[in-house]
Amino acid sequence: MADGSGRPFTIVQLSDLHCGDQHFLPNLLERAIIEVNELDPDIVICSGDLTTFGFRDEYQLAKRYLDGLNCDSVVVIPGNHDSRNVGYVHFEELFGARNSVLRKNGVTVVAVDSTEPDLDHGQIGRGRYPWIEEQFADPADLRVFVCHHHLLPVPGTGRERNVIYDAGDTIECLQRAGVDLVLSGHKHVPYAWRLENLFVVNAGTVSSQRLRGNVRPCYNVVEVDGTHVDVFRRYPFHGQERIIQFSTETRAFEKYTARIDGEVTTRT
Repeated sequence: MADGSGRPFTIVQLSDLHCGDQHFLPNLLERAIIEVNELDPDIVICSGDLTTFGFRDEYQLAKRYLDGLNCDSVVVIPGNHDSRNVGYVHFEELFGARNSVLRKNGVTVVAVDSTEPDLDHGQIGRGRYPWIEEQFADPADLRVFVCHHHLLPVPGTGRERNVIYDAGDTIECLQRAGVDLVLSGHKHVPYAWRLENLFVVNAGTVSSQRLRGNVRPCYNVVEVDGTHVDVFRRYPFHGQERIIQFSTETRAFEKYTARIDGEVTTRT
């Protein structure tokens, strides 16, 4: 897969901006947007929590930042913070539908609002499973599913309280649909898994100080070259490291875990 220039097809995932919070770091978001524009990605995905309380001024601030992206294919979904205080009304006014489908150069992206108003937990809902499978029915080189909440518990985040309520049925739905990659956020801790034929990548927060342990603000970059997929974690101002690489054809993968004393590689 290529975009016509011979370079990999590139997807950037930003998540958990939290505009308006006292922990929001504008300089990190500004820097991340500069870096993203330098990458010139084919698709940018923002996987929720644009705001802190779902207030209109927070949405307007997030919109101003995201309008600075020089990309004609931007996918945005709300997070649990965005659905507080009837914030989904502002989301629809400023960003459009809360569920969307994007098809570009052999890549299909289906993005779903997993939030419940004023609740921290997430849900996809069995009523949407047939719709999700239908959107992925057409041939595609890479099928990507996006939701805000995590489908699998994230290490280093303490007691699990708000994984998607119907995670098991959702995962089975995505398996039936032939999904290759799931992108989510919510926990502010980046991580990656392989579950059967599904690769699940969680993003950290790009611009908030609400961090756990030694985690730093970051965002994800996905590079697709034919059947080979690389996922990198990028730190605003501070370079990047590979999270995982895999083949959409054989499902062989290498996973990289960042440690204080260096990088540990797990091969499978």
